[in-house]
Amino acid sequence: MTHTQENNSVELLTEKRIEELFKEHYSVLTAYAHKFLSDLDDSREIVQNVFVNLIDNKNSVKIHTSAKAHLYTCVRNACLNSIKQKNTHARHHDSIRYLNSDIGIGADKILEQTELEYQLYKAIDKLPEQCQRIFKMNRFNGYTNQEIANKLEISKRTVETQISKALKILRNKIGPMLASLLILWLLKEL
Repeated sequence: MTHTQENNSVELLTEKRIEELFKEHYSVLTAYAHKFLSDLDDSREIVQNVFVNLIDNKNSVKIHTSAKAHLYTCVRNACLNSIKQKNTHARHHDSIRYLNSDIGIGADKILEQTELEYQLYKAIDKLPEQCQRIFKMNRFNGYTNQEIANKLEISKRTVETQISKALKILRNKIGPMLASLLILWLLKEL
């Protein structure tokens, strides 16, 4: 169904229309995603998720361009987000690999590091819901403050405030443990 508002056409989606778009564009969108990701399974998953998202939000999605252009934009953005998330995970894995290497810290220090990380994750899980969500999007998924603000439809300042709040809470919860670990380490060194 198309509505006209001041010479701008807007396409409203139905399940039948989404199914038609899926049949018509799935293969080419998968090939397009594969150019970004170089992994066919990930490419298929991205495209499927784009269509699932369309179905889930069909009542609120209004296409101002062509449906094809909208799909390409959604797939491109999903691919870029996936790449960004994989890069963030790769950095975390590199840090862990370094900690486990001979050049890194010793076994007792790895145990201390693991305990600290466990306490940190426990503390993060106890943050207020919005604060926790924003903090995880920023620190674990690698989203910028502006990207989080856009996704959650809140101001960038609110995002900054919530991240600051999370860091303050975490410092208060983890700080004493860090001090204890430092004292233990110093005692071992004597």
